[in-house]
Amino acid sequence: MRCPYCGSEDSQVKDSRPAEDGNAIRRRRICPDCGGRFTTFERVQLRELVIVKKSGRKVPFDRDKLQRSFEIALRKRPVERDRIDRAVSGIVRRLESVGETEIPSEEIGLQVLEALKSLDDVAFVRYASVYRDFSHAEDFEKVIAEISAKIARDPGK
Repeated sequence: MRCPYCGSEDSQVKDSRPAEDGNAIRRRRICPDCGGRFTTFERVQLRELVIVKKSGRKVPFDRDKLQRSFEIALRKRPVERDRIDRAVSGIVRRLESVGETEIPSEEIGLQVLEALKSLDDVAFVRYASVYRDFSHAEDFEKVIAEISAKIARDPGK
């Protein structure tokens, strides 16, 4: 693994342990050239996924971009990192198990919305406002009304 600090081609694994409920391996590494320490994650990849954008353009699937989407929506919200990692891993597993290598971007957006709905209502509204392209205050009101109705039906959540 290349060192992110000095670019050296060699690094040594100092510690390995399971991560993300056993779906990944977390490795602490050290660069013998500059002494830099960094962490890498090793995950199983069942197939190469390609995302088909609304414009028809195709781009490789990027797990880190999916993770960043969650982090942006959940910024300054009281949601544990483990829950975010599990949600991202769950979406990736579902996408890989579909059997298709080309996935419409809308499908990923819907899965993110569904996951955020169960994680945090504020993050759900934040993401929905971008994903559904909210342009008026009424758009927010509709989504908030949906959430309020859900809470009224199931006050324990």
